[in-house]
Amino acid sequence: MFTVEMYKGTKEEKYNTVQKQLRALLEGESNQIANLSNASSLLNQFLEQTNWVGFYLIDKEELVLGPFQGLPACVRIPLGKGVCGTAASERKTMRVEDVHSFPGHIACDSASQSEIVIPIVKDGQLLGVLDIDSPIQSRFDQIDQEQLEKFVEILTDYL
Repeated sequence: MFTVEMYKGTKEEKYNTVQKQLRALLEGESNQIANLSNASSLLNQFLEQTNWVGFYLIDKEELVLGPFQGLPACVRIPLGKGVCGTAASERKTMRVEDVHSFPGHIACDSASQSEIVIPIVKDGQLLGVLDIDSPIQSRFDQIDQEQLEKFVEILTDYL
């Protein structure tokens, strides 16, 4: 059974706790949809000042909406388009302080002001991206990026 935890300590210590929770949630489960669903729920419960947490999965030359927490979202994003498509095609994390200044930003939720997208790559193959939006500009910093990249590394072991 999972209970809501009050995260304590430094930002890094809090992320360390959520990463341990992720391992516990995924241990022994091989179903990708179940694992992505629990991962998005865990991050949504953990992160403050976010309005969307979820995954887009690769399907040929586009990303298709996967498990998420938040308002209904764009279903398909072409590779190379918007923050998610750019992160996927370049296979690098995109941390955007002001989404309205990002060329070609795809606005699925008008409340979103900043965004971080981390590609999910396993054995050299792109599986999709983790996408997190915030209604606050400059919500995500270098610590968030490093710790969310670790979160994705852990998750990838179970996909």
